[in-house]
Amino acid sequence: MTRSILGSRELPSLSNDEIHRYSRHLILPDVGVEGQRRLKAARVLLIGAGGLGSPLALYLAAAGVGHLGLVDFDVVDVTNLQRQVLHGTKDIGRPKLDSARDRIHDVNPHVELTTYETALTSANALEILRGYDLVIDGTDNFATRYLVNDACVLLGIPNVYGSIFRFEGQASVFSTDDGPCYRCLYPEPPPPGLVPSCAEGGVLGVLPGLVGTIQATEAIKLICGIGEPLIGRLLLIDALGATFRTVKLRKNPKCPSCGTREITQLIDYEQFCGLKPAPDAPKIAELPEITPRELAERLRAGDVTLIDVREPFEWEIARIDGATLVPLATFPAHIASLDPAREYVIQCKGGVRSAKAVRQLQAAGFTKVHNLAGGILRGSADVDPTVAKY
Repeated sequence: MTRSILGSRELPSLSNDEIHRYSRHLILPDVGVEGQRRLKAARVLLIGAGGLGSPLALYLAAAGVGHLGLVDFDVVDVTNLQRQVLHGTKDIGRPKLDSARDRIHDVNPHVELTTYETALTSANALEILRGYDLVIDGTDNFATRYLVNDACVLLGIPNVYGSIFRFEGQASVFSTDDGPCYRCLYPEPPPPGLVPSCAEGGVLGVLPGLVGTIQATEAIKLICGIGEPLIGRLLLIDALGATFRTVKLRKNPKCPSCGTREITQLIDYEQFCGLKPAPDAPKIAELPEITPRELAERLRAGDVTLIDVREPFEWEIARIDGATLVPLATFPAHIASLDPAREYVIQCKGGVRSAKAVRQLQAAGFTKVHNLAGGILRGSADVDPTVAKY
């Protein structure tokens, strides 16, 4: 049996109502009354109230974790509801923290909830995380993952990690005394844009439920001091193949976060992940853009060529009349067939992939090229609402 992360802390008693509510826990020999009291004493911070945060919040509240902290600054969108079961149709447009508070209170009124309606940043992370026994990372971007990791290492707080993409997921436990941290697994972030977000790449709706439930399980094990947590192991999940496998992880003695301890304060993580240039970096030429309204006028005049760099399955969901489909992966080979004298507008779903294609054309010497600002989604909102949003 592992040692509880709560150590020898004095534990609160359980009321008769709590004994009744948690009776199926209390009759588990590995949990019992003491384990339930540890859950009640625990303070757990959840980063994100989205796909992973939904099952985390629901199951940890139901399990009787005494104090939950929840960090999020987003509002509920209809596209969230395919996977973010913490929220409902009636919550569309509401702050996620508001709908989360209502749902968590309904699940278990004994749970105390503290909300932080803000983005987690280098300026506020240490203040927010300090005082919690456990942090659970439910974020969907690399900059925040590195931020959470470094803050947890600096404060000595275990970090339960999870990530999802399309049909695959990962989970582990980082930042413990004898285990590796996130930087030991991923010393450097991938190049910007290499790994699409869920909005760009998609995710199977049940997958965050699966991974988030695993994260919640790890949290309960760490709090109660039972079982074998995923310390020094990375769980890899393939939903399509219905396979689970673990890979051993080692603590890197040269890791600047948990090894050499070179990182003594939080850094600029957007700059670290290449999302914004360093102060001394050479300036990149401004990306030429055109709005959907401007594009509509130019298409009517017939003096511009529109190229769509999304995938064929996205093309089947929604398209703009007059566009030519050239998926981004095949775009470099297509450049030779284009006329540098013509004017081109490149579009994708939200403007990220099309920006890459624009840069490729600029590198090839094209000067009459524009990125469609906001992509086809903005075009649907500003020009033609009959174009489906997805």
